[in-house]
Amino acid sequence: MELSITTAEELKPHPEDSELTFGTFFTDYMFNMDYSIEDGWYNPRIEPYGPIVMPPSTMVLHYGQAVFEGLKAFRTDDNCIQLFRPKDNIHRLNKSSRALCIPEFDEEFALDAMKQLVEIEKDWVPKELGTSLYIRPTIIAMDPYIGLRASHTYRFFIILCPVGAYYAEGFNPIKIWVSKNHVRAVRGGVGDSKTAGNYAASLFAGEEAHKQGYTQVLWLDGVEQKHVEEVGSMNIFFVIDDELATPALTGSILPGITRDSVIALAKTWGMNVSERKISIDELIDAQNKGTLQEAFGTGTAAVISPVEEIKYSDNVLKIGGGKVGPLAEKLFKSLTDIQYGKAEDNEGWIEPI
Repeated sequence: MELSITTAEELKPHPEDSELTFGTFFTDYMFNMDYSIEDGWYNPRIEPYGPIVMPPSTMVLHYGQAVFEGLKAFRTDDNCIQLFRPKDNIHRLNKSSRALCIPEFDEEFALDAMKQLVEIEKDWVPKELGTSLYIRPTIIAMDPYIGLRASHTYRFFIILCPVGAYYAEGFNPIKIWVSKNHVRAVRGGVGDSKTAGNYAASLFAGEEAHKQGYTQVLWLDGVEQKHVEEVGSMNIFFVIDDELATPALTGSILPGITRDSVIALAKTWGMNVSERKISIDELIDAQNKGTLQEAFGTGTAAVISPVEEIKYSDNVLKIGGGKVGPLAEKLFKSLTDIQYGKAEDNEGWIEPI
């Protein structure tokens, strides 16, 4: 396949780095590619950012057959642009596609197309530390059909968004609320895929958390409702009696790329790292004993998000005295230093543009 490029007639003004929030500004160009049973994936193109025209019967609007990814491009001090673990994001997108009956695509071609798009839009990559260019690859079902089956046609698109901090708190501790009455996913479903329905399923409890003054929901498992799984937009870690513990990937938790990066770094530092079941009762008990030392979330958007408080029913777990824990701070600095080219990449995570 050959990638075609259509030039925009007019370019948008760029926001100042200080104006950037998350998910509100979009660049001049996007990548599009189509799929049909007859042609497979075809017509890959970079063209001006614009609407995707679809009839109201388009299947994605009714049956939610959609998968997506999120990664970032960073500007270094010497003005180079680099991506963090893009091959892993592209590979995970194909894994999610298989779970949603979406045809797989050529990962090498998709990565090259993404890099070309970022190269064209490199002036949109902000300069201030803490800012970046967010990359959102997405695949949606495009058949104009009302009937429950896998679509026969799809659109693969990539859009770009210059962003600042994900949370208004910045790199400061947040408060999370444990939902007792709602679950996000169960084993055997699509909880370990990055699909739109998982996030729709989190909204109701997320609104309840906000009403109670909490930033995010901490989900429990969908069967026994006693084991911690993940936060709304992040994986979760705890430091308990000098052990770094995170819930094991049992099929209902997204295998986060930042999660994997944290585990890899912690192991190189000689830490005791565990992927295992963690019950909410264990956390309460550790808090009572004084052995719950830290808690933090991990994800592409926020990188590391320290947690200062967890509320479960009448139990309010105060962690770290409202301060960022030493491990969270070390991990945040180590990861962002690699992402912004301030530290050597010993893991092969960086892909230059």
